[in-house]
Amino acid sequence: MNTSAYTARRAEIETYFDRTAADAWARLTSDAPVGRVRATVRAGRDRMRGTLLSWLPEDLRGQRVLDAGCGTGALAVEAACRGATVLAIDLSPTLVDLARQRQPVFSNGGGIDFRAGDMLDPALGEFDHVVGMDSLIHYEPGDAVEVIAGLAARTRHSLLFTFAPSSPALEVFKAVGKLFPRGNRSPSIVPVAERHLQRRLDDHPRLLAWGARRSQRISSGFYTSQAMELVRS
Repeated sequence: MNTSAYTARRAEIETYFDRTAADAWARLTSDAPVGRVRATVRAGRDRMRGTLLSWLPEDLRGQRVLDAGCGTGALAVEAACRGATVLAIDLSPTLVDLARQRQPVFSNGGGIDFRAGDMLDPALGEFDHVVGMDSLIHYEPGDAVEVIAGLAARTRHSLLFTFAPSSPALEVFKAVGKLFPRGNRSPSIVPVAERHLQRRLDDHPRLLAWGARRSQRISSGFYTSQAMELVRS
């Protein structure tokens, strides 16, 4: 991993989600009315979250789940509703505070521990399943794979994550920087071809015991992301 580049990008992402666009993301992840562009992003994120949740067991009682890059906590809530003990972490204290305010009361033994911090912190412990929805799409592929390898070392069963699949449309979005209006534009997304990412995953020495099981692309207007499931082989 290029540690300095990774750290610099992580700081940029934290600043964006915690300060520059916290209000915009709070609105996007609610049921409040939004404009046409954000409506396509909201719909795409809803579909992606549903896809990732469909790859987790329906019954998560007694299992520990890491929501890596939890944002305002929608996925963490769904996992806890299935009985999981969820540790939900995000770089943005502002979004984590909002997630705490939004979480319901769970009556099935599930629960969520919301934290602001680094998803790679070894003090977080081990997990049965790890989910990283759109939390790696701003990193260079090499750095993203190192993050995946670090998470896999503390994961017992499955690791689900998303990446930005390389496509002409996404390259245009990246070039013009118009995923959001100028005032709260997000850090650049780094597209990667699936075959290139898969080759990096296959060749990583800390991922030799892991293999890809499923992959699914979600496209909704201005939102394009691809989910991948890694399991211990």
